[in-house]
Amino acid sequence: MTHSTFRPHRPCRRRPASTTGRSVVLMVTLVVLAACGSTSASSSHPTTDPKGATATRRSTTTTGTDTTVRPTTKAGPDTADLSLAVEPEDDYDSLDGLIASARSSIDVTMYELADPRSEALLVAAHQRGVAVRVLLDREYAGATVNQAAYSLLDRAGVSVRWAPDDVILHQKTVTVDGAVSAIMTGNLTARYYPTTRDFVFVDRQAAAVAAIETEFSEDWDGVPVSAGPAVAGLVWSPGSELALDDLIGSARRSIVLENEEMDSAATESALEVAARRGVAVEVVMTADPEWDDAFEELNDAGVRVSTYPDSENALYIHAKAIVVDGDTAFVGSQNLSTSSLLYNRELGVITDDPGVVGPLAQTLSTDFAGATPFDKSAG
Repeated sequence: MTHSTFRPHRPCRRRPASTTGRSVVLMVTLVVLAACGSTSASSSHPTTDPKGATATRRSTTTTGTDTTVRPTTKAGPDTADLSLAVEPEDDYDSLDGLIASARSSIDVTMYELADPRSEALLVAAHQRGVAVRVLLDREYAGATVNQAAYSLLDRAGVSVRWAPDDVILHQKTVTVDGAVSAIMTGNLTARYYPTTRDFVFVDRQAAAVAAIETEFSEDWDGVPVSAGPAVAGLVWSPGSELALDDLIGSARRSIVLENEEMDSAATESALEVAARRGVAVEVVMTADPEWDDAFEELNDAGVRVSTYPDSENALYIHAKAIVVDGDTAFVGSQNLSTSSLLYNRELGVITDDPGVVGPLAQTLSTDFAGATPFDKSAG
């Protein structure tokens, strides 16, 4: 594998946002306006309907190539220790419910925050006495994408900080009351919700949540970023490459994988080795000429690669997920790039819980079936 070299992590999502589905103008609640003052018509956070934080939001079904509704295990206040929500079908309702349920604390680590609905829920939680802390990335486009949310939260009195300039904070996690953490593959960027494949993994295991909170406090205080404890299946970056390659290497029958990037020579090699020893390996991504050489090498090794077009009407594969042998899975924020696996702040989890692996495996398999087999010559 010679094509993959280190490059800094680029901002997520390079294509134009879809204009279909739920309106991207999700209104901030009146209670936010009361705290922050009136908002001008030119603001990126427009005024709202009077229902505020309790208003329902819904997106339409994904348009274009993929329209199948998949099973969703929602994560309400009284669910099992582990559960999974599938996006865009869930429309982040599970996460909304989790934030709205907070009684004492909310800690948010987010690469991109540009969702007036989520921001309003965080402000509403602060105003009812919940201790809310929000840590946002400032690298690359972070300072631009996150500035409006940062300013709104700060004006409302929410504790909000920028991550240090020397770290790419690509983790996407929301922890409530020190008891439950949502570990996400996607950012809270509302304009991408309707056509983007992502997952929200909800973890109520005490050891996992405690570790996530410990690492959050260190990141909040600006402690140099390092790998967190690998408890309860947690997979941290920096340094997650080995864990994911070991998972791929453990496959006996099958691997189904979704990711936004394919730029890790070690991971690509692990997939090729698995295919050559007889494992049925399927990779589904959004088409990008930058990954064509990797796809060609994977195909040559027997990996089946299928892609969705990089267009507004197609499902966009932003998820980072792997299912091995139909019974073990990874889901998290890690792209398959050197930067993401070895240097960024990232978080994912490996689990064999059937309530998570089942819907995840079904979604990935259906996505693969709906994509087009990769053919470099066709481009």
